[in-house]
Amino acid sequence: MPTNPPKLSMFQVLACGAAIVTLSMGIRHGFGLWLQPITQEMGWTRQSFALAIAIQNLSWGIIGIFAGMAADRFGAFRVLMGGAVLYGLGLAGMALSPTPTVFALTAGVLIGAAQAGTTYAVIYGVLGRQIAPERRSWAMGVAAAAGSFGQFLMVPVEGWLIAGLGWQQALLALALMVLLIIPLAFGLREPGFHGSAPMKRDQSIAQALGEAFRYPSFLLLTAGYFVCGFQVVFIGVHLPSYLRDHGLSPQVASYALALIGLFNVFGTYIAGTLGQRIPKRNILAFIYFARAVVIAVFLLVPLSPLSVYVFSAVMGALWLSTVPPTNATIAQIFGVQHLSMLGGFVFFSHQVGSFMGVWLGGYLYDRTGSYDVVWYIAIGLGIFAGLVNLPIKEAPIQRAAPQPA
Repeated sequence: MPTNPPKLSMFQVLACGAAIVTLSMGIRHGFGLWLQPITQEMGWTRQSFALAIAIQNLSWGIIGIFAGMAADRFGAFRVLMGGAVLYGLGLAGMALSPTPTVFALTAGVLIGAAQAGTTYAVIYGVLGRQIAPERRSWAMGVAAAAGSFGQFLMVPVEGWLIAGLGWQQALLALALMVLLIIPLAFGLREPGFHGSAPMKRDQSIAQALGEAFRYPSFLLLTAGYFVCGFQVVFIGVHLPSYLRDHGLSPQVASYALALIGLFNVFGTYIAGTLGQRIPKRNILAFIYFARAVVIAVFLLVPLSPLSVYVFSAVMGALWLSTVPPTNATIAQIFGVQHLSMLGGFVFFSHQVGSFMGVWLGGYLYDRTGSYDVVWYIAIGLGIFAGLVNLPIKEAPIQRAAPQPA
């Protein structure tokens, strides 16, 4: 096996990677549209639905670490294939679940595992290995923008499917649609990963993990990403119900989620592009501080369709714009050999935050009849995340000598 295998074309990597992220992220962004149809027809509490989505995020985070290890060692292609199959099975199981427990296993564990194998950690590993460092942050911004476009594209489609087919048949239709990831994965078969032997490593997994967890900037980046997960998943899942509770129509919620996706296309692309020019820690701190301000203003002004759309547009520009600078910082500090795995560990923190945001939203709503406390927590966490990102050091880590595998 060659030590330096040939590279895939940048267009091929970006086109296939972006299309996969569009499908995988686009579908998951619309899950909040199913909260009321499922809970009302099945007679479940909102907490039951929220707990399943919370488990999904936690499953995604935990399994994402191992999916990242497998992608770094054996290539993304195999991981993507398995993830696509699990995604189809999970969506079908979500449609046919008779009890909250089965729903938690399918919508939660199974779809979480599928997302671990079909989203950013795996795709960004390919980008890191296949695209030159001077264009890496930009390329990650393009891939994140594709995921945002998927939200803009898929959320209205999912709303239309629910209205036209009913919530169960809509999920089965998505189960077939997500299998399009399988042919797209063939475009990400990296040279050097086709055989059964893994790529040669200068660092073992244990050495890479020990180095990362002893490095304070990695821990600060991880802490900030917890907040990102808390905020975006709470808003993505509970905003539709929050708006309905205040008398706004379901169409307002669908348009709001679509606007988040549309403006996130621009936000993620700009964040990735700026990451090539200015310190990424400053980009991240600005995003988190700005989220806190935007949420506070949203709660202070009178609620109307216009205020919802303005909030969605501004929040959309800040939505996944943390993803390119976060992953580019990991690559810049530690290199790309274990990028998917290290990105998976940081993303695990994001998913713990996601679990807390979506579950706490359902739990406190059922206890208090309001989402107000969770909105206030989201504001405080935004200020915290902005502060912890400011001292991050982005320079490549200094190693005394290459470490044996």
